[in-house]
This record gives sequence, C-alpha cells and structure tokens, in this order.
Amino acid sequence: MPVLTLSPWWLLLCAPPVLLLGEAILRRAPWLRRYNIPEPVVGGLVVGLLVLALKISGVVDIRFTTQVTAAWWTWLVTPEIEWVTRPAKGVNMPLLLGFFTCIGLNATWRVVRQGSWQLPLFLGLATVLAVCQNAIGVVLAKLMAQSPLLGLVCGSLSLTGGHGTALGFAHTLEQSGFASAATLGAAAATFGLVFGSLIGGPVATRLIRKHRLGTVTALEATTGHATEEIGLWPNVKALASLGTVAVRHLVLLAVVIKAGAWLSWAMQLAGVVFPAYMGAMITGVVLRNVIDFSGGNWIDSRVVDLIGALLLGVFLAMAMMGLNLSELAGSAGPMLVILSVQVVFIACFTTWVTYRFMGRDYDAAVMAGGHCGFGLGATPNAVANMDALVRRYGGAPRAFVIVPTVGALLIDLTNSLNITWFLNLLK
Repeated sequence: MPVLTLSPWWLLLCAPPVLLLGEAILRRAPWLRRYNIPEPVVGGLVVGLLVLALKISGVVDIRFTTQVTAAWWTWLVTPEIEWVTRPAKGVNMPLLLGFFTCIGLNATWRVVRQGSWQLPLFLGLATVLAVCQNAIGVVLAKLMAQSPLLGLVCGSLSLTGGHGTALGFAHTLEQSGFASAATLGAAAATFGLVFGSLIGGPVATRLIRKHRLGTVTALEATTGHATEEIGLWPNVKALASLGTVAVRHLVLLAVVIKAGAWLSWAMQLAGVVFPAYMGAMITGVVLRNVIDFSGGNWIDSRVVDLIGALLLGVFLAMAMMGLNLSELAGSAGPMLVILSVQVVFIACFTTWVTYRFMGRDYDAAVMAGGHCGFGLGATPNAVANMDALVRRYGGAPRAFVIVPTVGALLIDLTNSLNITWFLNLLK
C-alpha cells in the first residue's frame, strides 16, 4: 500500500475547509447542533474517518506530520535564545498560544476574584475523577483477566493525562512488564480526545435545558438553533469590518504571546512543569488587569472573543484532522470495554458531582462540559466544548478562568502523584 506523508502546512491549509465542512454538517444535522458538538470536531472527524477508510481499504496510507522548523513561523512562540537553534514546534502552536492569550486578556480582576475560591474546589473534583478513572480501569482489567496495568493505561494516565502523560509514563510501565504501554497509551488518549469532544456539549446542554440556565430562548429550546449568525466566515467578516481596532488587538496579542513565550521558557528552565500556553495566558491576565487598574479601557472583550473563536476553530480542526484513528481501529476488546465505561462514568460524574459542587448554576453547567473535555481529552477540547456552549447560551467567565487553569497546569501535578501511587500499589 502506498504511503503519502503530508507536510504540516497541509494541516494548516486544510483547516478552514474542514471547519466549514463541520459547519455545513451541523446546519444539516439539527440533532448534532442541538447538543452543541463543536464544528471543528465534526469536520475533523469526518476527514479522519475518510483517511482511516482509505487506509483500511488499501488505497493509500495518508500520514500528517505536525512539526515545523520554519524560523518565520516559530519566532512568535519561541524566545530568541531558543529560536536561534531552530527548534521544531507544532505547526498549530501559534494558534494555541494565541487562543489562551485571548482567555487571559478577558480575565478581569472581577472574574478572577469571583472564581478564586472555586479553583481549589475544581482541582479537588478533577483529582477525585482521576483517582476514580484509575480504580475503574484496574478493577475492570482484573475482572476481564487482563493486566491491571492495562487498566492504568485506560485510566487517568491517558484520559486526564492525555498523550503527553501516557508517553511520559510508558517507559516506566514497560519496565514493569507491560511491553505495549506506549502504543496502547496513545490509542487510549486518542479515544479520549474524540469522546471528550463529543460528550461535553450534550452533558452541559442537558443540564442547561433541564434547569433552564443561561439565556436559552423559547425558539432555541424547541429548534436547537441559535439566532446569532456564527461561523468561520461571519467571524472573519466581523473582524475585518473593525479595521484599525482589529489590527490594534492583533498587535497586542502578538506582544503578549511573545512575552508569554519568555515566561514559559524561564519557568521550564527553573525546572517547573509549565505548559507553553500557560505563560501566554498568565501574561494576558496580568496585562489586562494592569490596564484596567490604570484606568485604560482600550481592550474590547468582544474583539478578543472574536479573535479567540477564530484561533480555536482552526487549531481544533487541525488537531482533530491529524488524529491517527487507525490506533483505535486496532484496539483490543478489553481496552474498548474499559474506555467505554470511562466515558459513561465521566458523563455521570460531571452531571451529578461537578455541576452540583461548582454551584448548580450556568457557569457550573459549562464547567461540567469543559470537565468532560479535559477529563477524557485535553484542555483545548475542554475550551472548545465551553466555547460552543457560550456562543449559544451566553458568557460564562468563571468557567473560562477555572477550567483552563486546572486542566492545563494544576491537574498534571496531582495526577502524576495519583499515577505514581497506583503504580506502586500494583507492583
């Protein structure tokens, strides 16, 4: 079978059409739109399934590469001291950092103060979920006469942890006698990314409609359609119509991304586990509140939201399109059983625990959808779930401060301790 390896630029080039494909499908599938499945997830999965079908049928094996070394593309997200070495970066890294910068620029002190007491509470809930994921995985693996380490791979190692944690612990698991830890870990993490994006919207939508939260209208409640025109081209046209205002915000965004890259580099140099996009987000928070406290009002949250929506849509379309779904096609039966149970469990946990403990209000419902995203997949998926909700039902500022902070940074600290404890228990 011929192998076709595509450069990372194809991902970037194809992302807008894939996003438009997702929007077109949602317009023609009201049941998908009703449950707020993000457009890039729909379009990206369609392309991913097409690539999988071509591979299974023996026509062609299409593979996407994701790393680039082009200096003009990586400069913005890399401090100069590192940039001169021409490091390889993900082609979607500028989009990811730009989006988290937008979250930071919209985090006013009022929002941060309101959500500060809920931050440790949400971290505690996310940690409890991670412990439960490992317990469920280990118990089910033993019931099916499989290695308990398979249960750990199908637990928080790959779900709450994602691809990075799964591959990071793979060597340790292989030393413990589980030879296929890296392959199965990547497959489980891919499964989580897909289903974390698919169930977050329905879980939160059910809570919002059941408890009549947010700004759901009677028309929307019956048809499932929002009245505001949203999508890639409407957002592009709206941004273009702003002229110099849009240019000013884009320049500010670039400055914050660059400063955030230096902050992330400094933290990593100090030995702190610090995702690159957290530096941009924190820098954005600081700058926004310095401007607000000094009496400035030239950051328009609506413009920042518009830019953020565009960046997130293109980023997630690239991420979903680049998933290797053939990893799932080759997954063993016991593994799929465990992962399926994990999906049902997190839907129940976020509905009955996350929503209740986070306040039983609209923000709590949006956080439940976000928790599905990073509890099974990754923080960008969580934010995409929440973005699809707030575009229909109204803003949830606390959710956009708490969920990314816990999902992108804090949960990795507690989850590593959780995984280590289970590894020692299973020795």
